[in-house]
Amino acid sequence: MNEAEVRQLFVETGAILEGHFLLTSGLHSPLYVEKFQVLQYPKHTERLCAALAKRFEEDNIELVVGPVTGGIILAHEVGKHLGTRAIFTERENGKMALRRGFVIEPGQRVLVVEDIVTTGGSVKEVIDVVCEQGGIPVGVGILVDRSGGKADFGIPAKALLHLTVPTYQTDDCPLCQEGVAITKRGSRKL
Repeated sequence: MNEAEVRQLFVETGAILEGHFLLTSGLHSPLYVEKFQVLQYPKHTERLCAALAKRFEEDNIELVVGPVTGGIILAHEVGKHLGTRAIFTERENGKMALRRGFVIEPGQRVLVVEDIVTTGGSVKEVIDVVCEQGGIPVGVGILVDRSGGKADFGIPAKALLHLTVPTYQTDDCPLCQEGVAITKRGSRKL
């Protein structure tokens, strides 16, 4: 899939929303990507994850890891296409961790997958978990990079869709200043 096809799929499924949104990162934005509008369709999820896996097929990936919630689906499907195991991290006492008996073997080559990246905070936390376990993070596969190229993980990151969308701190948000009602989205309670 090329970038235009990915964008069209997100538009057709109503995954790209406009308004005034509080993002998981705590930032405000006039655009929100509701990935589950796409991921609710297994055939779309399979196509997107196949395209993501293809970008890393030469990297000898041995394990795919994603953060809970969207990362579970992506890790599973990308792992299926790469012929690897797929696990996920989740928060334990506010810190990203492996649970449920999941193990990363020392020296294991790991691909981290994520649905939407704005600041890259969750991905960095997953990479830290991989490193703490002795794994070798070799890449980051992303459905939508909305960081405008600002998210840097120190390893190759490849996204299916790149969006440059303004984000604002609460004090600097023009939508707040105009009195536009805010919608809280995202998975973390801030």
